[in-house]
Amino acid sequence: MLTLTPVLNILARIMVGFSFLFLVPLLWAWALDQSHLRDIWFQGLVITFSAGVLLWLATRRFQRELMPRDGFLLVNLVWLVLPAFSAVPLMLAVDGLSWTDAYFEAMSALTATGATVLRGLDALPVSVNVWRCFLQLIGGLGIMLLVVAVLPLLGLGGVQLYKAETPGPMKDARLTPRIAETARGLWSVYFVFSGACLLAYRWAGMSWPDAFMHMCSTMGLGGFSSHDASFGYWNSPQIEAVATVFMALAGISFARYFIVWRSRSLRALLGDSEVRAYGLVLLGSIVGLSLVLVVNGTYLDALQALRAAAFHVVSLATTTGYVSADYAGWPVIAPVWLLFLGAFVSCAGSTGGGIKMVRMVLLVKQARRELVRVIHPRVVNPVTLGRATIPATVIASVMAFMLIYGATTIGLTMLLLLSGLDIVTAFSAVVATVNNIGPGLGAVGPMDNFGILTDFQTWVCTLGMLMGRLELLAVIVLFVPHFWRK
Repeated sequence: MLTLTPVLNILARIMVGFSFLFLVPLLWAWALDQSHLRDIWFQGLVITFSAGVLLWLATRRFQRELMPRDGFLLVNLVWLVLPAFSAVPLMLAVDGLSWTDAYFEAMSALTATGATVLRGLDALPVSVNVWRCFLQLIGGLGIMLLVVAVLPLLGLGGVQLYKAETPGPMKDARLTPRIAETARGLWSVYFVFSGACLLAYRWAGMSWPDAFMHMCSTMGLGGFSSHDASFGYWNSPQIEAVATVFMALAGISFARYFIVWRSRSLRALLGDSEVRAYGLVLLGSIVGLSLVLVVNGTYLDALQALRAAAFHVVSLATTTGYVSADYAGWPVIAPVWLLFLGAFVSCAGSTGGGIKMVRMVLLVKQARRELVRVIHPRVVNPVTLGRATIPATVIASVMAFMLIYGATTIGLTMLLLLSGLDIVTAFSAVVATVNNIGPGLGAVGPMDNFGILTDFQTWVCTLGMLMGRLELLAVIVLFVPHFWRK
């Protein structure tokens, strides 16, 4: 049987480190909120820190090098445990918030999904909204990526965690010889972009608190806002333009930016097949949706249609989930189109969710290869990405992922239908959570939220967010009996 105690020992250290993140809302509460909120955030820090220390003391005799299976187990435990500690202050700070809803909100934040159960965001204390959005900044790139940089300092391997957490099928490609150096490089790029985004929002007209919160949820591609109307609160072309640019940038692999910085050349970015496909799909969808809005009379001004289309295409395609208008009221093809984009457009290595563009590119090329083989059975026509020939094992893993993705989407939808939801709400809620998009359609549409769901339905969607963030296989593998055998 797999020994859990060494994994729990690492989890304890992560909990101790995570506890200091409560200082961020604590400082905001100290500056802007009431004293009882300072106590809540301080209690969250103490509870998380104490639990981590106690768990470490109980398991400190069981330290060892992590095995491959340990990486998957630890990733799952982190994404299950940290939302629980994140949810406690939310439940105490927001009147009437149940444990189920608080856990859902925290899971949505850490998985950078952006689905919310809260209403009256404008009236919430600043520190509560800061905590929700800040968790998306941390969860966006992946908490475990930061841990990869820390584990070597503790004398423990991190390669297994990197493979378990890194999005996309090309997990074995590393950017530097040392995994910790790779992690630090990616985080450096991430925070440089975050600083630029913060200043850009402030320049465009946001207050400093709003600029900080929306920087967090933009770079994390999470989509949480401090206002119920999201970006419709400002109705500002400048602010929407800033959001559109940084969402589009965050939808590209940060590894590409890291390579560009190291090589001092844009060739790694502009020559990448996935990035080119990403740009073409975004541009094509913006033009197409703009035409739909103009032809159907939704917007009489072509520039207004282009503005609305660009913002919502980039927002939904990158799985951010910001809204500036009720796109559910647009021609029926528009919201379905936007939800469809969120399922695959984000690049592997970005902070977005979904299938990832590289998988879609490989699937299209594999389909084209099979069509050629039908006509020319003996032709040698390997699947390539750029100049590299893709191994059959990668194609097989992509096909397996798509099979599990489809089965998961259908299975969770059936559970929601069994609970009494209508088909539009049930299906879109599953697509929105499994792909970490945020808003769905129907009763969970852009002007509504997930607060209308029952506890059972909320837990189903919570499971969808977890599975989507860990790309399904890392969760499902725990239910394979062979995983637990030596």
